[in-house]
Amino acid sequence: MGHGGGGALSAELVEHLFAPAYGNETLSGLADSAAVTLGGARLAFSTDSYVVRPLFFPGGSIGDLAVNGTVNDLAMSGARPAYLSCAFILEEGIELSVVGKVAQAIGDAAATAGVSVVTGDTKVVDAGHGDGVFINTSGIGLIPEGVDIRPQRAVPGDVVIVSGPIGMHGVAIMSVREGLEFGVELISDTAPLGGLVEVMLTATPDLHALRDPTRGGLATALHEIASASGTGVALTERSVPVPEAVVNACGFLGLDPLYVANEGRLVAFVPREHADRVLAAMRTHPLGTGAAVIGECVAEHPGMVVARTGLGGTRVVDLPLGEQLPRIC
Repeated sequence: MGHGGGGALSAELVEHLFAPAYGNETLSGLADSAAVTLGGARLAFSTDSYVVRPLFFPGGSIGDLAVNGTVNDLAMSGARPAYLSCAFILEEGIELSVVGKVAQAIGDAAATAGVSVVTGDTKVVDAGHGDGVFINTSGIGLIPEGVDIRPQRAVPGDVVIVSGPIGMHGVAIMSVREGLEFGVELISDTAPLGGLVEVMLTATPDLHALRDPTRGGLATALHEIASASGTGVALTERSVPVPEAVVNACGFLGLDPLYVANEGRLVAFVPREHADRVLAAMRTHPLGTGAAVIGECVAEHPGMVVARTGLGGTRVVDLPLGEQLPRIC
């Protein structure tokens, strides 16, 4: 299970097993989506699978995740998402009414994101060999001319910005799955981020790196960029926006909000001279009203993420082995 959690074990699986088998220059970038050229056009291409349990949760469903997750991976390359494929793997015995609700959620989410589901596939597995509904989506989008967003472009001096409060999706899933109550209903933040990225690109096309901190949370996303760029990241712990309900829930469950999954947030590495303008632009968009500067990219401790604590000390933010909360996307 740890190998599917988005942490160190997942990275080892990709680095030592998959990458050597598929090895090519495009894949070696290991971004959220691949940037490829076809017929003179620069396209972003991404695929993802969704096995979340339960299928429906406060703020969304596996259908919303299947659309938003892939759309957001495309947006992290600066692309304008356009088309999706959608494949269902259904367990024998699943009610058709449930499948219909998931399909409708996919259609509604696609309309909200401004994309079309143009092809798909359906398979059915024996009872006991699945978990109701699994979904795979792939997507393509067009990368505007002059946009070059990839983790290798992060450099010392870049300002690190997060688009809003973190930890809501993972805790919302856990609260429903385990029947826990924290005094307030926690709602998943699942949302398509393409519009927010477009607003950021109007402020400056020179965004260095973007990541949506899904499995493994904000800490893992920062580690991936630090590792790819050979730089360090210094967080200011008190500047990271975490809702009080998430703080309380994580305290109760023994979790660190930095490692909890999000499905409607992004983290951006922005040149310092553009940071104020990008932050102001983000705050004009509904999905960026809670945007905040949380740290900077530094030359020290390359490939590492450290957090400056409220007491004036510094702690290393390690890459987790697996996922604190399994089956959250």
